[in-house]
Amino acid sequence: MTLSQQWVEIERGLPTAWADARLALSVPDAQQAIRATALLASLQPGRSGDTIRFTTARRGAGFGPEHVRKLLRKLDAEKIRGRLSLVSAGEPVPEPELSRATFAGEWEAALAVLPPDWSDLYAEIELVSSDWLEKAALLMGPVNPARFGGTPGFRFRVASSAGYGASSGMTRRCLERLDEAGIHGELRILRVLSDSRHVATQGPVWYVGGKAV
Repeated sequence: MTLSQQWVEIERGLPTAWADARLALSVPDAQQAIRATALLASLQPGRSGDTIRFTTARRGAGFGPEHVRKLLRKLDAEKIRGRLSLVSAGEPVPEPELSRATFAGEWEAALAVLPPDWSDLYAEIELVSSDWLEKAALLMGPVNPARFGGTPGFRFRVASSAGYGASSGMTRRCLERLDEAGIHGELRILRVLSDSRHVATQGPVWYVGGKAV
């Protein structure tokens, strides 16, 4: 059963006069959990391990059940698998403190699955809101961020030890600055090379859309 279908079943079982519902989405795959959190960003989800929690309200402040359904369909379209369950409905109840996804955390998670001899990579961050573009560009300045397409975000290069691109440490610090500023979004590694040899050059050149990056 898809996630959107699971939500339909949960919604049918809610009390007639329900005001709000707190939901928990369990996504066993770590990378899919990161992506699911980004797609659900407008709900301000909290993630702890493989569990993502968020709330929907029928009226007033917050996003309604139809908005939840649309977002879950996006997860279905990307073949994200998981189990959606109802935590509570109606009166607020205390919830455990959850850690929200951060750019720095996503960076560490991405590095953990790269080959140990990686030498060069090309990455991008996609922001939840275009309102953060100017501030994010300033905070990401040391990694030489570049805009791409119409997506609110930036692409940049990172070098493990030498060559063209920011260092891994500098990249992490720039991402921490985004987190400290309350800027949210998703980090993706687009291309990776291992054990590249920089002979009389500053490193490899990738061509994206006919342009060297």
